[in-house]
Amino acid sequence: MRRYAVLFLVVTASLVKPDAAHADLTAFLGANTSPSNRPVKGFAAGLSLLVLGVEFEYANTSADNMAATPGLKTGMLNLLLQTPFGVSGLQFYGTIGAGVFREAGNGSQETNGSTNVGGGVKVALTGPLRMRLDYRVFTLLGSPRNGRQHRLYAGLNIGF
Repeated sequence: MRRYAVLFLVVTASLVKPDAAHADLTAFLGANTSPSNRPVKGFAAGLSLLVLGVEFEYANTSADNMAATPGLKTGMLNLLLQTPFGVSGLQFYGTIGAGVFREAGNGSQETNGSTNVGGGVKVALTGPLRMRLDYRVFTLLGSPRNGRQHRLYAGLNIGF
């Protein structure tokens, strides 16, 4: 019986055509709210297959000299888990990733590893154009001034 079940699964899998991979690019602006509100800008490039995807993301947070808060640059590789299709023009996703950061300002500099977790939604606008709303929490390793960073952004996303 088990042999027939395995044969059935192999035949079924060979007949099912997988969905093509989809790529997208996002340019974003937002705020890094830890420890003070500072502007952040960046981009992300991703590749997804139905519900699972990967993306590379680069972000640059400005320093806040008045609050003595250094600038922050991050480069992350993230894994995305998303709804397979939009519902009423909304596609929700969660993300987890790791990468590197560089914190610099006020006479100090720190470069080390980082992890992040977050989520968001892609809102259909027209054709392949979407708005992306995202929230992330970064954990900076080593000896940064503030080891936990919170970021909220809105971006313009184009899929192809």
